[in-house]
Amino acid sequence: MKRSALALSLVIAGVAPTVQAVTEVKIAGWGGNDVVAMNKLVNDVLTEDFEAAGIKINYMPVESDFSQFLINGLSAGTAPDAFYIDVLMVDALVNSGKVAANTPALSAAEKAMLPNLNNAFTIDGKQYGVAKDFNTLAVQFNKDIFDDAGVDYPSNQDSWKDLLTKLKGVKAELGDEVAGICVMPDYARFAPFALSTGWQPFNENGETVLDDDFRRAFEFYTSLKAEGVGILASDIGQSWGGGCLGTEETAIAIEGNWISGYLRDKAPNMQYGTSLMPIDSETGKRGNLLFTVAWGINADGANVEATRKAVEILTSQKAQSWVLDSGLALPSRAELAESEYFEQDNQENQLAKTVFEGASSGYVMPFAFGQHGSSWMQPINEALNAVLLEQMTAEEAIKMAQAKYDAMTGK
Repeated sequence: MKRSALALSLVIAGVAPTVQAVTEVKIAGWGGNDVVAMNKLVNDVLTEDFEAAGIKINYMPVESDFSQFLINGLSAGTAPDAFYIDVLMVDALVNSGKVAANTPALSAAEKAMLPNLNNAFTIDGKQYGVAKDFNTLAVQFNKDIFDDAGVDYPSNQDSWKDLLTKLKGVKAELGDEVAGICVMPDYARFAPFALSTGWQPFNENGETVLDDDFRRAFEFYTSLKAEGVGILASDIGQSWGGGCLGTEETAIAIEGNWISGYLRDKAPNMQYGTSLMPIDSETGKRGNLLFTVAWGINADGANVEATRKAVEILTSQKAQSWVLDSGLALPSRAELAESEYFEQDNQENQLAKTVFEGASSGYVMPFAFGQHGSSWMQPINEALNAVLLEQMTAEEAIKMAQAKYDAMTGK
């Protein structure tokens, strides 16, 4: 009643009450499990922040192929103002000229993020978008299996050899009851071993060279099967390491934080732990991959400045703290390493903490391959598969893969 009277008196006096202009910002992300979380974040957690900034968020979840939706929208001029950029797509999207480079308006948000995440979205010295969350790889292990075998758990201090020795110990005690690990013919699981040697997917000339460091990691990884501790997931009716661990057919798995929900649902009674990826004894380093997504900004959008503010809010400490506490994703802000969430002594929180730490430990590279996209992995995947199926020696398989990379990168 008092507000109405005040507004009326202002009008009578010839002074109209100030009404803040509201700018609509359209944002798009994945469908599925993201929908509930994003609706809660936008319409509840961050409501006051958006209102204070004069922004109304129009959230568009995409249930279909998101990359195709985005490419079509950017080409047709119908793309939303802000959208997810998977690190695997960043080069293709930036090269389209349709993604706006960050301006000083986002410098505070950038500085708050883990440096490796900023690097993942930086091309030719310019950053495109702000990382919203990420995953890395870690070793998950079934405590009961190691206890039954009387073998020490995997630890953050383990080298490749230490991990192999522990898996051999499990097999020696438990025999055919359990395997050590499902060895995947997949760069996305092999890469941490190769990267820990200091090898990089591309040299300074943009070429892929499978050198002696790569060979050493390749031979170790494929030897896990030859040593009797590794099996192929397909041999036990599984398609990924999480399935192998969750059915208690292997002692360990190499996965990201995404395994947490799976184990909670499929193996609720399993007692498990998590350690960082093992260290290469020669370099004293571990390797890892960054699976990350950023909020990108449509360079042709009608509300670019308002969109930048929206992205700043969406990646704020308030937003990311809520996401972390909800157990939905790992935050990209460095300061949240000190979050109370990571101090909770239960297996899911400690899994998340270890995966978070993986982003800053050793040689960490984004899960991205420039203009080649995911097809870049195929020669390595084929080489791994050929050796694991005993169709080729490591030397033959690497030679085959190198020839394909020479053709791909124009060496």
